[in-house]
Amino acid sequence: MQRNMLVHLHIRNYALISHLDIDFHEGFSVMTGETGAGKSIILGALNLVMGARADTKTITEGEERCVIEATFEAKGERQEARGKEIIIRRELNQNGRSRSFVNDEVVTQAELKALARQLIDIHSQHESLMLGDDLFQLQIVDSIANNQTQQDTYAAAYERYTQALHELHQYQQRASKAQADADYTAFQWQQLEDAHLQAGEMEELEEEEYRLSHAEEIQTALATALQQLDSDQGALSLIHASLSPIANCQLPIADRLESLQIDLKDIISDIQRLYDHTERDPMHLEQVQERQSMLQTLMKKHRVQTIAELMAIHEELGWQMQQLANFDEDIARLQGEVDAAHSALNKAAEALTQSRLAPCNHIASRLIADMQRLGVKHANVAVQITPTEDFTPMGKDDVQFMFAANLNQSLRRVAEVASGGEISRLMLCIKALIASTNGLPTIIFDEIDTGVSGAIASQMGEIMRQIATSRQVISITHLPQVATKGEHHYLVYKEDTKVRTETHIRELTTQEHEAEIEKMREI
Repeated sequence: MQRNMLVHLHIRNYALISHLDIDFHEGFSVMTGETGAGKSIILGALNLVMGARADTKTITEGEERCVIEATFEAKGERQEARGKEIIIRRELNQNGRSRSFVNDEVVTQAELKALARQLIDIHSQHESLMLGDDLFQLQIVDSIANNQTQQDTYAAAYERYTQALHELHQYQQRASKAQADADYTAFQWQQLEDAHLQAGEMEELEEEEYRLSHAEEIQTALATALQQLDSDQGALSLIHASLSPIANCQLPIADRLESLQIDLKDIISDIQRLYDHTERDPMHLEQVQERQSMLQTLMKKHRVQTIAELMAIHEELGWQMQQLANFDEDIARLQGEVDAAHSALNKAAEALTQSRLAPCNHIASRLIADMQRLGVKHANVAVQITPTEDFTPMGKDDVQFMFAANLNQSLRRVAEVASGGEISRLMLCIKALIASTNGLPTIIFDEIDTGVSGAIASQMGEIMRQIATSRQVISITHLPQVATKGEHHYLVYKEDTKVRTETHIRELTTQEHEAEIEKMREI
């Protein structure tokens, strides 16, 4: 099993701490000190380096920035992981700028928090209130059930189902809209179909409209050209007259004149043909202009500039009409995919439910036994799992921790019947149970033993010591019954200097530990 432990904490210019360096050890450590000595300051600094919201007010007065650095070391069975360090550093400046580093590489707050959850678990009275949260209770069961495989299978099936359902709903909306627009789509398509669109037609119509509108002017120009080119004194006669003497002299330029004569005859023939086909035809002109107007109206209606774009719209409308015929078939296919995904999801949800049900009796019996050890003599606990109405990202289970503290008292939800002290004890028992079944990071208990004393406090200390057999545990406590269980004892204290009051921490020797325990018992 891979575990990590906090091995060193460095704090500079944070609240009442000018400079602090402290090493930590494996096993169970306790941290004590008088009220107001600064235990919460150290914990606040640790929270900050693990991703808590930064506040410039925590920077020591008169200083520009504070730096907090926590060093973790891998402690596991894998040889290659042993001794590997994870160094997290948080820097906060008076200008409000905060930066986070992991092994000297800049990370985001989200990345820092994600890493922190794997490294350290700070448990306080406030966290105990989370026991009333349904999702938190479900996560406790999953942690003890060790059902990550079933969770992953369900998550994949849930994603497939929600995606298939989303695609079906989207397609149904498209189909519904298409059906509602079907008549109009068919009308638009038929209108374009009846227009018999032809690529490049608008340019041809513009040329024909110009020719018909200027027929008389064009005929006059063509007649003038024919007169100049093909009369007795026209260009063709002059070229012909020039060609004969030059050809008789066998001059090379005669070939060029002959070619020019042939080209000119072709030009005259084309001009004559244009002249013969150019005439005033008001009826044909009107037809051309009506065609232009109809095409321009269609382009304006569809907000396009060319006939080619109109033809593309015509094709798209035809595709939409064809799709209408396929909607029922496609919806049936998508519904089949949804049904298959729903069946797979049901199967995955059932497997996940069974994995959660399996440890419920064990969880309840362990918690009952430990709660009785902690003075709740008639404690009764049950883990109740009931199906939710719909599938959720976490499964189809509603998990509730049911609790009763008194004899013959009916079981009810923890948040409804348990006192603050009972919830704190129950949470400690849950931590112990989780620690015995799978991996937890370093745990810091922040005065979880508040409100208890005597033999119960001793039992709480014993439970924390047992948790520490498989991972690092640090308990901040005021109780000698808990402190005496610690393998290592840290004392937090304040000292007044000429400049300010400062918080310090140091590890006690065996003799100092015993003396501090006696002092705590006298209070």
